[in-house]
Amino acid sequence: MIVVGLLLGALALWGASKLAWFAEFRDGGVLGTQLYTEDGEQRATALVPLALLALAGVAGVIATGGWARRILGVVLALAGLAGVWTGVNGVKFTGWAPGLPVTELLLGRGLAVLGGILLVVAGLVAVKGAGTARRLGTRYAAPGAKRAKRDPDIELWEALSEGEDPTASR
Repeated sequence: MIVVGLLLGALALWGASKLAWFAEFRDGGVLGTQLYTEDGEQRATALVPLALLALAGVAGVIATGGWARRILGVVLALAGLAGVWTGVNGVKFTGWAPGLPVTELLLGRGLAVLGGILLVVAGLVAVKGAGTARRLGTRYAAPGAKRAKRDPDIELWEALSEGEDPTASR
């Protein structure tokens, strides 16, 4: 759940960086009036780093547990809030000149907000489940751990089968 949310959030933030975020008609001199656009990478430079942070968060969530995962979850949630703020900061819904790519402008900001929300949710889920979720390498964390106790009668019969005298050590 966390990994899927982070991957989808990263994809949404990256996609938002590729769409137009600003558009206006400018006088091109001899060429006449031309449409000038800036994409999310130019207008909101935080989008790509936030997407990369979400991708790094995937590895971090898989590899950590306990307090480290809680801290990572808080960082991811704060990054998600930054993504949401980037998407809503400066958006306008009215006053568009005819011929501007309004749908693309609003879609880019909407994807940034969606990506930020996915990061916030994934971060909060990581914080909540940090104590119970398994982390990478837990199977090898305690190589000297005790084996589960077995039935003593079975242990005696297995010792006899292996050619040992089970009563010699008692």
